[in-house]
Amino acid sequence: MRGIGTIIRSVQAFGREFSRKSIPPITTPAAAIGIALGGGFARGIAHIGVLKVLEQERVPIRFITGTSVGALIGSVYSSGVSIEELIAIAHSVRFTTFARWTLSRYGFASNERMVSFLDRTLKKKSFEDLDIPLGVAATDFNTGEGVVFRSGPIIDPVRASCAYPGMFLPVVIGGRHLVDGMLSHPVATGPLREMGADRVLAVHLKGTWAKNGAPRHLFDVIGQSFAIAQDAMSSVWRGAADCIIEPDVAGFAYDDFNRADDLIKVGEVAMRAALPEIRKWMESAPQTVVSVKGVPSAAPPAPMPAD
Repeated sequence: MRGIGTIIRSVQAFGREFSRKSIPPITTPAAAIGIALGGGFARGIAHIGVLKVLEQERVPIRFITGTSVGALIGSVYSSGVSIEELIAIAHSVRFTTFARWTLSRYGFASNERMVSFLDRTLKKKSFEDLDIPLGVAATDFNTGEGVVFRSGPIIDPVRASCAYPGMFLPVVIGGRHLVDGMLSHPVATGPLREMGADRVLAVHLKGTWAKNGAPRHLFDVIGQSFAIAQDAMSSVWRGAADCIIEPDVAGFAYDDFNRADDLIKVGEVAMRAALPEIRKWMESAPQTVVSVKGVPSAAPPAPMPAD
């Protein structure tokens, strides 16, 4: 009987070894990390520095949400544009790349130029085709309701998310007049949870519009007013975040597009300071072993008792 038991155990061991070699397991982190990119006009170039560090440190980003310039950068990055390409784009853009002055009761500028910019920059132009699932936050101007786009064409939702009220004309989508997502989702952490993110990294670009407390023009007055209001409602989005980083953009004006290198650097510095916390997410996340078809692998059979 002892000889039969030995043979059976040998056959079981051979079967387990053969299964491991024939169907290699795939290990995936249990925690899905999402990143919410906030608004801030030119200051949003700091987001590139954040994404650059995450790539360098091989932190897998499973979901992205964006508000205003965060939607712009998030859409371009999710479409497959590399960090190097993003840096080159940041060096080439100016306010007039996206805006054209106009005379209207709805605002002083149109962001229709963003259509041609995104058309030539995006590598994929619908949400369904993106490399990373994306949510774009905007606000219904008539109802105040937050709107998060996750399907269909990308360009108009991004334009709507960037339509800063008082400066840019609203963007009409499906009969709704939509404006900047900062009014409803300053940093869209809640929508990330709804998309399936287990861990949420929020990037908030806090900065005053009026330098030394003195507004230069009407846009500084509007911008600073919204900044004050957003601070008052920050508990909502902060409550849905696991980690918040705030690149030091206080010394940058909303239209400092010519300081791209400096803005990218402050994004890198802020992200590197937060890396110990992000690494904890990855180290503590249990590993789930699945077969090549995505079905959990069966546990190995219990060893035969000794005879």
